[in-house]
Amino acid sequence: MDLSFSKEETAFRDEVRTFFRESLDPAVRKKLQEGHHTSKEDLVNWQRTLNKKGWAVPHWPVEYGGTGWSAAKQYIFLEELQKTPAPPPLPFGVNMVGPVIYTFGNEQQKKHFLPRIANMDDWWCQGFSEPGSGSDLASLKTTAKKKGDTYIVNGQKTWTTLAQHADWIFCLCRTDPDAKKQSGISFILIDMKSKGITRRPIQTIDGGVEVNEVFFDDVVVPAENLVGEENKGWDYAKFLLGNERVNIARVGMSKERIRRIKELASSVMSGDKPLIEDPQFRQKLAATEIELKALELTQMRVVAAEGKHGKGKPDPASSILKIKGSEIQQTLTELLLEVTGPFALPFMPEGEGQNEEGDWASPIAPTYFNYRKVSIYGGSNEIQRNIIAKAVLGL
Repeated sequence: MDLSFSKEETAFRDEVRTFFRESLDPAVRKKLQEGHHTSKEDLVNWQRTLNKKGWAVPHWPVEYGGTGWSAAKQYIFLEELQKTPAPPPLPFGVNMVGPVIYTFGNEQQKKHFLPRIANMDDWWCQGFSEPGSGSDLASLKTTAKKKGDTYIVNGQKTWTTLAQHADWIFCLCRTDPDAKKQSGISFILIDMKSKGITRRPIQTIDGGVEVNEVFFDDVVVPAENLVGEENKGWDYAKFLLGNERVNIARVGMSKERIRRIKELASSVMSGDKPLIEDPQFRQKLAATEIELKALELTQMRVVAAEGKHGKGKPDPASSILKIKGSEIQQTLTELLLEVTGPFALPFMPEGEGQNEEGDWASPIAPTYFNYRKVSIYGGSNEIQRNIIAKAVLGL
């Protein structure tokens, strides 16, 4: 395999780097580098900047606003976005529901929703997990009963990320209670302003409220908001989760985190010398870098083979990216915590008097605890191993 980029691709990388450096608010970059939360305004403004450039949805088909870039250029763009670091386009719209709509939706849905997703006119959230239906998502109990030209939705979703900002939610709902659990599910788009929807925040261990419970009580949804065919939602969900797992590897973000670890370890003392000179610490960091390089090569193979499995068929190798990517992300938060040491002990949730300027240590312990979740969401790593055993190894 030739892993070198062509002159054209190298020039493209330079163009992307220059655009990010000149267009991203330095204050937003600093927040991300230091592990602080970005605001809704930060995310909306940046996605609209990308959309104005024509880069908000680079992996979409050209007819829906995509760039027509090769797999290599898409990979370069994503890596540079994460390494800058810059906020990614909102994944629930750009990487999840958007591709489902342009692949399985009708023309009216494509015309209405896709431009609004690209420009962040609508903030989307994901209504999949439920109490008791996380890893075993197909056991979900939220129902959508057909009544004339509407669905009546009842149930509860949980761990709904950033639902406090959302205008729309895409939901998996049970539309045929008599079918086997994977066969009776539909993919439905629901306006979050609908009567009967209640949002309740869940405070996470880092003091944030990025996840929520969402309750549906006799919510009336137009039948035209059904995506694709009724009772085919499980197929669309598998397609969506395959896309999510490719992006969840976050190779570029891990590279930026390694850079940050080296920077901090060069100034934090361990005895009479910087921690970066400690042989045991260097060994752990080097081992993680080697694993990250192997993950990067795997991701490049998955990206290069995109489309090989046919419409609506995610590459099962994306499960490998999910497992190893999440494990590396967790390892890097452990190394950051080791660098920080006792400086990580004082903790105050953001927005409660914390001074971000020069406050390099305070986000590190919360980030460490919060990143325990990355091996769970997007399909737990245990479930991903089952997928690999069946679909990749043929066991």
